[in-house]
Amino acid sequence: MDEEITIINSNTRNEKIMNFFINNKKSLIISFSIIFIVIISYLSMKEIKERNKIKLANQFNITKINFNTEDKQTTIDQLTNLINESDSTYSPLALYFLIDNNLIDNINEINILFDRLINETKLDEEIKNLIIYKKALINSDFSTENDLLKMLNPILNSDSVWKSHSLYLIAEYFYTKGQMQKAKEFFNQILLLPNANNDIKIESQKRLSRDLSE
Repeated sequence: MDEEITIINSNTRNEKIMNFFINNKKSLIISFSIIFIVIISYLSMKEIKERNKIKLANQFNITKINFNTEDKQTTIDQLTNLINESDSTYSPLALYFLIDNNLIDNINEINILFDRLINETKLDEEIKNLIIYKKALINSDFSTENDLLKMLNPILNSDSVWKSHSLYLIAEYFYTKGQMQKAKEFFNQILLLPNANNDIKIESQKRLSRDLSE
């Protein structure tokens, strides 16, 4: 008897499953089709991104190899195009190459490229902070106090590893301007940072002991 009940229950369950598939055939086909398309799209996008990464790498390396100081504009154009690609690896490298080789003299043009990286490129947070710091470093000779602080504000309001670098840059900025009290305040902030760069901490202590002691 128990055996018969088990067989009946099993048949009933199988029938229900069968009916479910029959009654929902259209919906199931659509659902499986969507899942299949999503998977294919994901794999295709991944392949496209990998190919594009290789393409940008080749472009960057060829530009470096063919760099000629007598034909700077070609290099500037090629590297600017790379920056405009908003790639997390080769866009920053392209800007660094432009700066390291003094290919662009106009600070406004450089800032436009910096802002494109900072605002339009998907970057790791600390890489982004490094780029912000580099922008501030390059602008420190031309910026007002308010502009420099505004530029570095995202780092100063964070626990970034570049915070001590930024504080040191501001402290030195005030020191060169003869604003000793402000310089002292920022040097002291570095000493209180738990994750301050050790070399910067040592230099800050030296500055405070040698030049800003009362």
